[in-house]
Amino acid sequence: MKLLLVEDDLLLSKNVARGLGLMGYAVDCAYDGEEALYMYELNDYDLMILDLNLPVLDGMEVLLRIRENDKDFRILILSARNTLEDKIDGLDNGSNDYLTKPFEFLELEARIRSLLRRSFTTRDTALHCGRLKMDTAGHKVWYDQTPVELTKKEYALLEYLMVHTGRVVSAEELIEHAWDSDTDLFSNSFRFHIHSLRKKLDNAGAAQYIVTQRGQGYCLQCPKEDKT
Repeated sequence: MKLLLVEDDLLLSKNVARGLGLMGYAVDCAYDGEEALYMYELNDYDLMILDLNLPVLDGMEVLLRIRENDKDFRILILSARNTLEDKIDGLDNGSNDYLTKPFEFLELEARIRSLLRRSFTTRDTALHCGRLKMDTAGHKVWYDQTPVELTKKEYALLEYLMVHTGRVVSAEELIEHAWDSDTDLFSNSFRFHIHSLRKKLDNAGAAQYIVTQRGQGYCLQCPKEDKT
């Protein structure tokens, strides 16, 4: 999943982005409110982590401007403003969650997972497609009882396909949600990772789960014999 981290503290931004990257997220960073709105308009993010004390344009104004036209986009406020009134204002103005600084990284990541599950109407941390199962909390994948060991990028690709099971997803959309915006879209990285993912699924017994629709993209679907 692709996140936009809006934080003007360069060291904190770097550390949070690195930590989320190690968890398999693609992370873009913005350092002021205007840049945040520009990147939000330019790219397709699954969630925004938004500081409030931002230069150029305050984070609360960023939230209000997004909510004028977009009620569904997931926004998690991460701010040093920690009074009850601050939290109420943030939630009343449209944030989906509010976490105060200082914070524990694992709690931030858990809240992100929770919001993404709500985004895609997933009730728990497990995704299923036939006998293929993904634990989004533990970042683990199984086919039947066989673990499938994936790299972070392979996991990110499979997660997005599983969230959108049955829908054809273009290569451009997969890249948009699994890589940060600095990625060269014309590199061979995507083809390498999608090939490696399919090979690992095949080796585990989950052959034919990822179907290529020529000229359109990729679709995760359950073979008839694997539907439960």
